[in-house]
Amino acid sequence: MRYAEKISEVINAFSPEPLKAEQMEQFYCEGTMEYRMNDKYSSPIEDIFDSCCGRGNDKAFLLLGHRGCGKSTELNRMSQRLRDEGYMVRTVSCGMDLDLFNVVYSDLFILMGEALMEMAQESGGSIHEDVLASIVRFWDEGTEISISQRIEEVNAESGIEAGTSGILARILNVFMKIKADLKYNEETRNEYRKKMMVRSSEWVKLLNQVAETIAGNNGGKYPIIIFEDLDKLNPEDAWKVFYNYVAILTGMSFPVVYTFPVGLSYDKRFSALEAYFEVKTLPMIKIETMKGEPFCEGIESVREIVVKRACLDIFEDGVLEELIHYTGGSLRDLFHAINTSAKRAERRNSEVISAEDAQRALSELETSLTRRIEKNDYGFLLNIYNGNKEMIEDKEMLLKMLQASAVLEYNGKRWHNIHPLIARFFKEQGLISDAGR
Repeated sequence: MRYAEKISEVINAFSPEPLKAEQMEQFYCEGTMEYRMNDKYSSPIEDIFDSCCGRGNDKAFLLLGHRGCGKSTELNRMSQRLRDEGYMVRTVSCGMDLDLFNVVYSDLFILMGEALMEMAQESGGSIHEDVLASIVRFWDEGTEISISQRIEEVNAESGIEAGTSGILARILNVFMKIKADLKYNEETRNEYRKKMMVRSSEWVKLLNQVAETIAGNNGGKYPIIIFEDLDKLNPEDAWKVFYNYVAILTGMSFPVVYTFPVGLSYDKRFSALEAYFEVKTLPMIKIETMKGEPFCEGIESVREIVVKRACLDIFEDGVLEELIHYTGGSLRDLFHAINTSAKRAERRNSEVISAEDAQRALSELETSLTRRIEKNDYGFLLNIYNGNKEMIEDKEMLLKMLQASAVLEYNGKRWHNIHPLIARFFKEQGLISDAGR
């Protein structure tokens, strides 16, 4: 990613991918947390960071937040800070390693095992041979496809030397094959899952033993694992993973951060999770007050994010402000609208994004949003728009609308508003008369 000084460079600058560690210094924008939390001194990310550093007893975290609110970037920045403090951290991208439409809790434990093995190898310390042997036996016993057999295959393919010193590297190669089976091979995937369900407590014990070894090799600093993309699970799959197996998911001796769908916090089952997990929410950046007035500090914060990535000369006067207003503090929606606008401007052989380019992009986004709602939903949404922003009784409908991004949640008091483009749609339909600009 590089700074955009002209239209042709915009798409590269406004990639939807989260910022990586090496990009933070140039592109990360400080100070957004105050306008997310409505308090300069509150931060869910800082709370997790402190606990991971041993300034707290919590080991299992649920991080909630809208898709596109900046969770991944904030987690990547936290990971870098933890590494700077000497901690070993691994982020597991579940969207890449698993089929998110077919996930069970045991899949997470397999990926957790691989992450710990990688950190153990990186730490350079030795894991007791008995622990490594137990890991190999765990997968061999009662399994038609033997890990020992696979280790021999990997040896032949990769040229890894035999002997105790090479076991860890060979196990990691085998984990790569197991991951491929989890995603693509239904028959073998079911075999792994069955084993994990029957012997999960044994596997947890092995993971904790590996983590203890890593901590021992690293001045007592425990490894940290972050699971990304789990906030993209559909509601029922999320409950199957977290609600049914909450005790085992929180049974690690080392910190584990799980992302989680924000809308599910309004389900009555969520209170059971709060008893086990430390729950943190990363809200949207607020750009409007509950009274519908512009929140200038939040708007300026979003504007600064854009300034970090692009020269403002590529926007016609007033265009960036319009894009910020109608995307409601959602960075994902804002970046999408900027990219779509820039593509149109480039096809016109223009060096600036015009008001028409922006409106075309917003109309495309509006169409996408309105496809997710039905006429029966209008009354619920209009009720929020007209002032019922906090005490929303129909939690099932709220969950549905949050999942559809038709409703956005904001800071501090956890109040809600409908997406500005939904409001604009209602104005176009004659359902409201004061939807703003």
